[in-house]
Amino acid sequence: MKNLKHISLLLAVVATLFACNDDFLDTAPKDELSKATIFSTYNNIKLYAWGFYDFLEEYPTSTSWAATRDLQGDLMQNGNSSVNPGYLNQNYIVPINDGRYSNAYENIRRVNIMLDALPDSPLSDAEKAHWRGVGLFFRAHEYFGMLQTFGGVPWIENEITDQDTDELNKPRDTRDLVAGNILRDLNEAVATIFDNGDGPNTINPDVARALLARFALFEGTWRKYHGLADAATYLNAANQSSTYLVDKYATIMDNYDAVFNSLDLGGQPGILLYRHYVIDELTHWVSTNTRSTNNKYDITRKGIDKFLTIDGKPIYNATNTLYEGDQDHYAEFRNRDKRILTMTPPPYRINGNGTQTWTPTGNPADAEWFGQVAAATGGYPLKELPDRNWSGRVTDRVPNFERLTPTQTGNGYRFWKVYNDHNDRVSSRDLNDLPIFRMGEIYLIHAEVKFELGEFNQSIADATINKLRARGGVAPLDLGAVDASWDPMRDPTVDPILWEIRRERAIELMGDGFRREDLRRWKKMDYATEVKLGRWVAQSDFGVTLPIQNSAPEGYVQLIPETPPTFPDHYYLFPLPSGEILLNPNLEQNPLWE
Repeated sequence: MKNLKHISLLLAVVATLFACNDDFLDTAPKDELSKATIFSTYNNIKLYAWGFYDFLEEYPTSTSWAATRDLQGDLMQNGNSSVNPGYLNQNYIVPINDGRYSNAYENIRRVNIMLDALPDSPLSDAEKAHWRGVGLFFRAHEYFGMLQTFGGVPWIENEITDQDTDELNKPRDTRDLVAGNILRDLNEAVATIFDNGDGPNTINPDVARALLARFALFEGTWRKYHGLADAATYLNAANQSSTYLVDKYATIMDNYDAVFNSLDLGGQPGILLYRHYVIDELTHWVSTNTRSTNNKYDITRKGIDKFLTIDGKPIYNATNTLYEGDQDHYAEFRNRDKRILTMTPPPYRINGNGTQTWTPTGNPADAEWFGQVAAATGGYPLKELPDRNWSGRVTDRVPNFERLTPTQTGNGYRFWKVYNDHNDRVSSRDLNDLPIFRMGEIYLIHAEVKFELGEFNQSIADATINKLRARGGVAPLDLGAVDASWDPMRDPTVDPILWEIRRERAIELMGDGFRREDLRRWKKMDYATEVKLGRWVAQSDFGVTLPIQNSAPEGYVQLIPETPPTFPDHYYLFPLPSGEILLNPNLEQNPLWE
């Protein structure tokens, strides 16, 4: 099991095994066929458990991906829409069905089947403990997703059948019980999973520690900022796991763009688990979709403003002499954290549009960023200018609000983080790997939890935040320089040092699907209900009418004219699907949802 590309293939083999094992059919009743076969040998269990990897994050072939979740935060927006998402406009409708609930319980049942069968398996005690640990990892993963979304839910410890009416009609368990059981299960997984898992790119103790750190930071900060008890238990657990990983994995990939646009993340420093894609076996469409006029995932003005200048200062710091303002499109990107070039294409102009051929305009300013994008990202087949769609057709300018082909933006800052030419001129069969657990995230967890525990210092900053800044070409965070005036745009209720830690998380994880959940756990969803702005533009420069703030002849693009109402407390938890409450009358809905 070298990597995650074989999920579908191996699941097909499982089905064939069940259907075609003639010898076994002669000796076992049909209703015992799958369990007796699958859990009789180590390799059969491995084959069964391999299907659990499908629970993890993936680049899709037809549905939305992680960046879609960030559209409900403050740093990204849907460039195709002039209306806020229903979740922010407070017109979120309680769904009849919700896959975040029903799919999770289907997955948990699959895991529980294995957990219940393992004691009777002929494997050695160590092998049983290993597979139990793997199962507990995946069960914890599913319960963590539901805890984040709904709060307390029914905890199901064993396989249930249609006859188990007590379990099927079980009321919700408390958040305390669910969170405590997740922590219990992950601690056991760390202790019992084989050190090398089941080979390269499989679940091992360090992957379990990574999930534990992610979960425990979420739960600890949720409890702290939502006024719940026992935050310290989870913060200390996040600290323990992240400390171990930070000490063990002191290096990361030095090319930030390559983290998301590589053909093979195997063996790369700081990559703990990834999903591998291979032509004709497992592909996705995210790069293709990113490079399409149909996809307008945009970064907001606030998101762009997060990026520091290379001296490590916020752009609005009173002593910042490197930031040249945002009204000159070319100058805005100068002297900035070069990770910004992985997030959004910088401005340029060429001659030629909609075909694969182009020529320079002859104006050096129009080509200022060509070499710098290549230097920051690695160039072809990662990122290069001019911006192109999957077929190689070029866009003649950035920002492009009006040209129909091939790429376009709504607010001026098109999100192109997952953009590459690996499968050149081929649509919807993209090959770049997806990092699932990586040390970039763990460094951020460690920095944040150390601050929350009152233990953040310059040494911790150097081991975490400053390693991430280094690959953006940004000066290290100097704790002695940061005071209340360091960033005039800081939320005054957030400590200046914590603000810088959260800034780094916003940059490093932008578009990775964490931002909405971060705002929810910090109880800061009011950030997402602020007015969302885009690039500064002059209407006279464009042939279409742009929605400029206050209908001015020049200013910031404002796609959404209406400001959402104040974010209500009860929206911090999503409602349980009404269909589940209909099926189980003992389930209570989250407060104030009807």
